[in-house]
Amino acid sequence: MKLHKLAIWTLAALTLVGSCDDIDNQEPAGGNLTADQSKETNDEIPSRTSAAFAGMFSYLGAPDGVLKQDRADDFGFIMAALSLDLEGADMTSSNNGYNWFSTASELSNRNPDYANPLIRYMVAYTTIGNANSVIDAIDPETTNPDLINQLAQSHAMRAFAYLSIAPYFQRGYSVAADSLCIPLLKSGTDYSNNPRATVKEVYQEILDNLNYAIEHLEGADRGGDKTRIDQNVAYGLRARAHLNMGMYAEAAADAEKAMVGYQPATREEMSTPAFCNLNEHNWMWGINITAEMTANYLYQTPASWFSAFTGDGYGPACTCVPRINVLLYNKISSSDVRKNWWIDENCHSDNWTNLTWDAGDEGKATGDSIAKFTIENIKEPYLPYTNIKFGMKSGIGSATNDNDWPLMRVEEMILIQAEGLAKSGQEGRAKQVLENFVKTYRDPNYTVNDRGLTLENEIWFQRRVELWGEGFFMSDARRLNKHIVRFHDGKPTNVPDAFTFNIDINDPWLNMRFPTRETNSNAAIVNNTGGSQPVPGQNPNLRDGVTD
Repeated sequence: MKLHKLAIWTLAALTLVGSCDDIDNQEPAGGNLTADQSKETNDEIPSRTSAAFAGMFSYLGAPDGVLKQDRADDFGFIMAALSLDLEGADMTSSNNGYNWFSTASELSNRNPDYANPLIRYMVAYTTIGNANSVIDAIDPETTNPDLINQLAQSHAMRAFAYLSIAPYFQRGYSVAADSLCIPLLKSGTDYSNNPRATVKEVYQEILDNLNYAIEHLEGADRGGDKTRIDQNVAYGLRARAHLNMGMYAEAAADAEKAMVGYQPATREEMSTPAFCNLNEHNWMWGINITAEMTANYLYQTPASWFSAFTGDGYGPACTCVPRINVLLYNKISSSDVRKNWWIDENCHSDNWTNLTWDAGDEGKATGDSIAKFTIENIKEPYLPYTNIKFGMKSGIGSATNDNDWPLMRVEEMILIQAEGLAKSGQEGRAKQVLENFVKTYRDPNYTVNDRGLTLENEIWFQRRVELWGEGFFMSDARRLNKHIVRFHDGKPTNVPDAFTFNIDINDPWLNMRFPTRETNSNAAIVNNTGGSQPVPGQNPNLRDGVTD
């Protein structure tokens, strides 16, 4: 096993201005690469756009896709999901020299010269640029159904990319609709002088793209390929946008349309490590990670960082498998199957009772004994509350690291529907939707009032448990205007000392900074300022309404 053990400051603060020819030689983020004249022949030769269209999807989880420096934290939208949850309250990891994501846990990644925020920014804007290249290459008046389908999916992808970055550069829509957010990349834009649009303008662009996609994906068939976008997924993306905008009735309606034809994973299916295979029936959209993709990039993969069961990855080898914050864990009912997505304080979980890690000459372990099982250079003992939510597509102990990644699941749509109903004057129906989902598929003893929370906070609790590790925490906290609470003063915590702090949701430090590379190439960018990096022990009295 060849892991890169670097000093924390080195892996966190690697500057990228002038350090990487691949980046320096690119246009400003999202630059348009397709010649206008190609439109003339696209109706006759649709294959002209096929490569660009396919690449738009494969780029989402491409290992080493941005910096080309063989960095273990460079794997597309998936690394952004990990970063976002580590910035929040419910996920933590070890503070050691192997953890490439310590910048997210300590919130030092507001430094515009750091690699972590640049990768996240470039992934989003390169995706927007890829979508633009397809859209600008096709005659908008085409009658070719294949090209219309490519146009529709590309509009949806462009909206997805904006949704993946906008919530982190400004506070939520309800309090900051007229504040500056991120730049929009449109045809004819001067990318060297492209100012930030407001939050309202960004979301209007998102809705315009999704409205187009939904209309033009009517009746389209993606042929069973869940890496592509169909009308269900487009409705799901618009449900997310409407939720962020506070358009709750619209969010509920879109979520209901999105989930048509899908059923949640059952309790039985959730009683063993999963979340690693695009074929899981509750996945609506995902990223397909193939063995060919990981052959030379084992460590730039979701398996390497999320799964406790990889036979060659940073997670188990370096005690970096993400763990749940005990504050949230203790709120989960013992009858809820999801409580076993993590091992408890005694390193027990019902979910791995029948699993065996057979390491050949190194020995083997079954069930709870896996926690303390040690394999030289492969696996260290797990800490309490380590997640076993994410299994291994190729089997426990596999070094292939070809785990797929969920971008949208039907369970998310159910929770959006419940929240949308609750906040649009239909609390009775919202409770029915929520209780039916949890009682049928997660906890047979569940009732909505179990925890004594408000309905809003109960729904957020369910989102925090169900979607843990999938990159939703920070977006939710910002749109709900909820503080980030990692510890309670005087109560035990499993968060490392350096990461033990609480953050007021209005702290301007939470606004991402535009990378230096972008401000150098775009003279109109006015960067976010204010606040300071959190320090251990700060704001001990903050509460979030869920883990109080």
